[in-house]
Amino acid sequence: MIKYAILGFGVVGGGLAQVMADQKDKLAAAAGRQMELGYILVRHDYPDSPWRDKLVRDFSLIENDPDVAVVAEVIGGVGAAYEYSRRAILAGKSVVSSNKELVAVHGAELAALAREHGVSYLFEGSVGGGIPLLRPLCRCLAANRIDQVYGILNGTTNYILTAMDAHGRSFADALKTAQSLGYAEADPTADVEGIDACRKTTILADLSFGQNVDPADIPTRGITQVEPADLELARALGYTVKLLGRAARTGEGICAFVEPHLVARDHILASVNGVMNACAIQGSAVGEVVLCGPGAGAHPTASAVAADIADAVRHMADPQVPDLGRPGGALLPADALCSRWYVRAQCGPEAVSAAFPGAEPVYGSTGECGFVTGAMYDRRQLEEKLAAVNGRAAYRVLA
Repeated sequence: MIKYAILGFGVVGGGLAQVMADQKDKLAAAAGRQMELGYILVRHDYPDSPWRDKLVRDFSLIENDPDVAVVAEVIGGVGAAYEYSRRAILAGKSVVSSNKELVAVHGAELAALAREHGVSYLFEGSVGGGIPLLRPLCRCLAANRIDQVYGILNGTTNYILTAMDAHGRSFADALKTAQSLGYAEADPTADVEGIDACRKTTILADLSFGQNVDPADIPTRGITQVEPADLELARALGYTVKLLGRAARTGEGICAFVEPHLVARDHILASVNGVMNACAIQGSAVGEVVLCGPGAGAHPTASAVAADIADAVRHMADPQVPDLGRPGGALLPADALCSRWYVRAQCGPEAVSAAFPGAEPVYGSTGECGFVTGAMYDRRQLEEKLAAVNGRAAYRVLA
């Protein structure tokens, strides 16, 4: 009987304990042997929990128990989560995690440590929640050169933009509703400013291109400046607005960024609404593959972590550690990716034509116009022209 431990007993930790219990036999078949919950590391008492006899507050009990083969870190953050993950690996235990911040910041270090000590380090649940994403990227598409990976990587922002698009609501009003429904935290900064999506983009870039990326180097722009007028004009132009994390290979190197984008209404990502996530992977042989599903929540994320536990147990003699890339190598600026741009402006069609030949403006209820530019590399060139049309907003257009 193999023991596993869970670090953290919040939404995901509680969901993981439940999923492991509910799917015990199926997970045992996947792992090749029976697995038993040994400990749950907590900070508070849970006297009514069905797992109250497994609750401990001292990590050393887990660290020093030779029967614990796998530790599931679902604490979050990079403080205790990093320290416990590191100590578990040094103690010869495999570590699985759903902690995107930890994987983005310290994942390469922990992966190297895991290889050194002959254990697995897995983190399927860190990107896309319950969507099977990282395994297909690393294994099923191994015969492909990945040219670009991009997607809707944060359910909170997707819910807010969906509400703004469908009902004409303001950002503040849509955010308030998201908070009341539990889709957004009391402090939503990590979501609405794109920080959460940036961490996930970091991991996708690492796995796709073999270059370990520092999340601090990824230009990140959230959705706080998106206004109902932008959604109205985008709709008239045949688009919707989505916050996308993108990482792409160019002729000169790799670029990665997080920004609001206009997505054509007939693109599959345009129909991914509410709190759903989706990720598109462009491979040299397969073309474009899109994976979609619930990107967060207790049971979707727990399902990914539970599968990692089973995988780590099955491969105890052959540890699994995804390649998070080599260190070094600066990212190219986002302007290295040639793009068209959506512009919202206050001017007549003559001014638009003079500054952006070929652009066809549409006009909204506020009297402002919106249009899409031709392709250009240098955003500074765009910004120089914005003054001529009294440009008020500019977002990249996907494709």
